[in-house]
Amino acid sequence: MNAEATSSGPGRRSRIGLVTAMVAATALIVSACGSNTTTSASSASTTLEASTTGTPVTASMRTKRYCEVLLLQVVNGQADAEVYNSFPLNECPAELWTKLDAKAIATAEGVSLAVLNGPRFWLMDRVEKEGGTAGLPKKDFGGIEMYRQASVAVGPLVDAAKPYTPHEVSRSTVFTFDAGQTVYELTAPDGTTYLMQTWSQQKDPTLSEADLSGLAGHLQLPAGWTYRTRTLEEPLRVVTTTTAAKVLQDDLGNSYSQLAAS
Repeated sequence: MNAEATSSGPGRRSRIGLVTAMVAATALIVSACGSNTTTSASSASTTLEASTTGTPVTASMRTKRYCEVLLLQVVNGQADAEVYNSFPLNECPAELWTKLDAKAIATAEGVSLAVLNGPRFWLMDRVEKEGGTAGLPKKDFGGIEMYRQASVAVGPLVDAAKPYTPHEVSRSTVFTFDAGQTVYELTAPDGTTYLMQTWSQQKDPTLSEADLSGLAGHLQLPAGWTYRTRTLEEPLRVVTTTTAAKVLQDDLGNSYSQLAAS
């Protein structure tokens, strides 16, 4: 991640790393855009039309690239974040994203910190989420337009997220993975399974979907954890419309949702 603080020093950098990990784990979930019906992406403009008119699109959003800018206010060790997401306005052009300066953004926006979260890539085919993009606040960060998709109470910096630690997120969504798709899963020692929903290039800029099948050899899995791939024989839906989602990240920053017990 390319985040910077408004001041420097080893202790400050360490704290920023903790904030970044925690916020990324939360924000990429609650900021999934959508409408009252199904939202997916054959292109950014098609998705935008669908999300504002309620007209479903049939093409998959899988592998679509996006980025986020998180604006954090930290008061007495407690952090709150506004989450701005490039999806579905654009696919976060690399030539613009790499030029963003988090410290300059924080100064311009009058916040304690700015965190650059991305690039990331969706793995689900569709997201169903209440509400659309109509009326959402929008900002331009270095030529990349983003909607404000969420406000997140991050909480104490000392409780920042660690890899392989689940956190509850209220997101009121249904993620659908189509039949025939390859999915990537972590299984905890107690048998709980977590399904990868986005992969990240923050820690490994070369990571691609083709690499995910062999990821087990690159992850620092805790004792008793396993990683596997499988091909779906029928659609898989992760439903968190009435209950909180349980979300974690691996040590490369890829994000997973807990599957309901079968």
